[in-house]
Amino acid sequence: MNSLQKQVDDLETKLSFQELTIEELNQEIIRMNDLLAHQQHQLQFIVQKLRETEPSNMATQAEETPPPHY
Repeated sequence: MNSLQKQVDDLETKLSFQELTIEELNQEIIRMNDLLAHQQHQLQFIVQKLRETEPSNMATQAEETPPPHY
């Protein structure tokens, strides 16, 4: 009977460690999910800003006509 009690105690110990590990992993997944959501929001903001930018009205140096003294 003593051996059976030791086995039950060992299983209970293992179970409690597994529950702790599962909870820690769950918390890490929650943190990673929050980080991912934040990064997606930032990326959407950047894409929106890039779409809103208009090309500059100034001509590039290659498109500029040379001054009259050339």
